[in-house]
Amino acid sequence: MADAPRRTRRDALENRARLLEVAARAFAEQGLAAAPAAIAKQAGVGVGTLYRHFPTREALIDAAYRHHLAGVCEQAAALLTQHPAAEAMREWLTHFLAYASAKHGMSEALNAVIASGVDPYSDSRKLLLDAVGDLLAAGADDGTLRSDVPAEDVLLLIGGIAYSAQHCEKPQAQRLIDLVLDSLTR
Repeated sequence: MADAPRRTRRDALENRARLLEVAARAFAEQGLAAAPAAIAKQAGVGVGTLYRHFPTREALIDAAYRHHLAGVCEQAAALLTQHPAAEAMREWLTHFLAYASAKHGMSEALNAVIASGVDPYSDSRKLLLDAVGDLLAAGADDGTLRSDVPAEDVLLLIGGIAYSAQHCEKPQAQRLIDLVLDSLTR
């Protein structure tokens, strides 16, 4: 009889999640200068725990980026439980801009992951399209958003805003979100 796979202990899962949160923030702020030992310390674990979960710096960067992106995309569903779809879309776009800003800060670290032969972006487009698509579908259902705009178009628009937001003040970026919302609402 084969042994059942071992379940990961809850504290190990919590340690991993804390490491990913701290690492995403550290790499966004410091790029490759973020030290794994400092990340472990800030997460409240030993460096051995960090390396048990993430054997290389590149594995940590990749996992932190993917974890951060997944959290942003999961916000779409959470916001839809709290707001009408148009307001959920506005809130999500604001979350997305914050994510894109952090991702921009993390670009040096992500380039190191790519150089190691791993594509940290392999699932990004699908996750983002699903989140935007869910928001658009909910808006079509409740009548607050247009039903004739593909998620791909919205993703391109917000990608452009995210790129532009690196070169403008936050109020201007918010005005750009407002323009997108104006074009999406009925």
